[in-house]
Amino acid sequence: MVTSVNPNTELSRCFASSLRPSYSKPNSSQTQLCRLSSGSLSNTFSGLSMAPSTEISRRRRIFSLSKNESGESASGNGGLTYKDAGDSYLVAGTDGVGTKLKLAFDTGIHETIGIDLVAMSVNDIVTSGAKPLFFLDYFATSRLDVDLAEKVVKGIVDGCQQSDCTLLGGETAEMPDFYADGDGVHSNGFSLVRRVLAHSGLSLKDQLPGEAITLGEALMAPTVIYVKQVLDIISKGGVKGVAHITGGGFTDNIPRVFPKGLGAVISNGSWEILPVFKWIQEAGRIEDAEMMRTFNMGIGMVLVVSKEASHRILEDGNGAYKAYRIGEVVRGEGVSYS
Repeated sequence: MVTSVNPNTELSRCFASSLRPSYSKPNSSQTQLCRLSSGSLSNTFSGLSMAPSTEISRRRRIFSLSKNESGESASGNGGLTYKDAGDSYLVAGTDGVGTKLKLAFDTGIHETIGIDLVAMSVNDIVTSGAKPLFFLDYFATSRLDVDLAEKVVKGIVDGCQQSDCTLLGGETAEMPDFYADGDGVHSNGFSLVRRVLAHSGLSLKDQLPGEAITLGEALMAPTVIYVKQVLDIISKGGVKGVAHITGGGFTDNIPRVFPKGLGAVISNGSWEILPVFKWIQEAGRIEDAEMMRTFNMGIGMVLVVSKEASHRILEDGNGAYKAYRIGEVVRGEGVSYS
């Protein structure tokens, strides 16, 4: 596939699909929260509000449930659909990389943005216990640049390999009259990051304070793909729910896995905070609550598991991945911090 993007580009609407094994629902008597690590401005101040996005998602579910006669639509990060499939489910998800694409052009680092694109979708569908099967990408740009596109596509292929799924193809659209200079989409904290950078007086080429890498390199680190780790953990039992922590943070994402009447208490200081998040908070003078809602200090995936499973996950986390116990399930609703 030969395709490309330039600074006036939408890199989005990616699609993944998979078969879904089941796992049991959480209850407050035996459940803990484990996290797989990745790595006073606010999103509202940056022109980003979660409320319209949440309402649009709600209305979309209403329409899909009323029109879909051959399957079902699930709330959360991935839609579930089936037709005479027995015990198997087909899971599909779509997402984009948001304004991180602008940082890619500001830094000249395009090799990792394709990984981010894959990660945003496959990390969503793995919360259903689903194994990715294939991936489709969509590029919309004002002008095609084949050399740059090669870097992006290599990243997409890398992300697919990390997820054990196939890149089947995609769509490329060149629309110079639609994408004007300066246009962009907002998503998952990078609008706020760019605002913090502007207020800090530093550039993307400056060194991240106390570290041996630049701010640009730190901010462009590829999104961790959790597919293999999560599916391995689910296969061993004890998993009650999985939440991909993206836009809306703990506040909006963790409650998706709970039945009515259950919530979570997160233990502050129970995981390692990466230096880049410390810099973002200090440079932007961002409140703790806003950091946890927008960035979650680097937490990418939360697993709700039984007490027995939590011990095994934490022990296994000393090898292939890093895991922390970050809180517990309680009676009540929503997410609080202690």
